[in-house]
Amino acid sequence: MKTFLTLALMTTFLIGCNHAAEKTETMADQKAEAEKATTPVDTTTPKVTGIGGIFFYSDNPKETKEWYTKNLGIEINDWGSSSFESRNINTPEQINSLQWKPFKNGDEYFSPSKKSFMINYQVQNIEGLVDQLKTNGVTVLDSITAYEGIGKFVHIMDAEDNKIELWEPED
Repeated sequence: MKTFLTLALMTTFLIGCNHAAEKTETMADQKAEAEKATTPVDTTTPKVTGIGGIFFYSDNPKETKEWYTKNLGIEINDWGSSSFESRNINTPEQINSLQWKPFKNGDEYFSPSKKSFMINYQVQNIEGLVDQLKTNGVTVLDSITAYEGIGKFVHIMDAEDNKIELWEPED
């Protein structure tokens, strides 16, 4: 009987310790989440924050768009592209937009790149990023241009001679 009582007490003790450890982990997780929620998001460091667009050459952009609409349900907007919207994880009230668009083969928009695609990267602090890129010897193809309601754009070349479009959305 003594052995049974000892085993019962030890089992109760171990279960209680395990439950306390689980509760402590949960409290620690909750504290970490709360700290994360109150930590300000860095919006000043010049950097890429996402993909803003995917552009590629097509022999017949009109037919390509129609094929994607018919077969994959990609709807084309007034600018001849498609917008995929998502929420910013750090600021859920902010809506991000990824543009998708085929261009006619040989279109000059990708020049001077000879590649058949161009990626648009969404960035923060485009001015600081361009300064940093120039310091690093990156070829900056044009000046930062602002479009009302859309944001700021600039084009650069990467190490493989791919033209890249950088876009800082307007707030």
